Amino acid sequence: MTPALNKTLPEIEAQATGGVKFTPQAFKGRAIVLYFYPKDNTPGCTTEAMQFRDQHAEFVKAGAVVFGVSRDNMASHDKFKQNLELPFELIADTEEKLCHMFGVVKNKIMYGKKVKGIERSTFLIDATGVLRAEWRGIKVAGHVDEVLQAVRDLKKAA
Repeated sequence: MTPALNKTLPEIEAQATGGVKFTPQAFKGRAIVLYFYPKDNTPGCTTEAMQFRDQHAEFVKAGAVVFGVSRDNMASHDKFKQNLELPFELIADTEEKLCHMFGVVKNKIMYGKKVKGIERSTFLIDATGVLRAEWRGIKVAGHVDEVLQAVRDLKKAA
């Protein structure tokens, strides 16, 4: 079941780096930013991760927890997180459960071949577990600032 705007997120569970088990219930009382990205250690994904890293203190101040999500395995995530000194956890969605649930698996053309890949997307869940905003097929430039502003707006509205 794909989450719908202004509806409570369905029950989900996923493993993240640092031994963290992600469930929306585990983070009740805080906004959750889930950002889906294609692959660890690729140019756009590295830039996006660094932008979330550089603004992380502001997300925390605004009452949000940030999670990056890709199909990479835990070993890849651990290395990516360590190399970039990311202060947030990465969810290893190797079975694509979250990717399919949020509808971010898309057919792409890479080097002239059709492949299934992750469409860069971000979702904002409020402190009560309700999906409040989604950005799909985004460009990295300026995106993190836009998400941060939405988190701040959410806090003001609460």
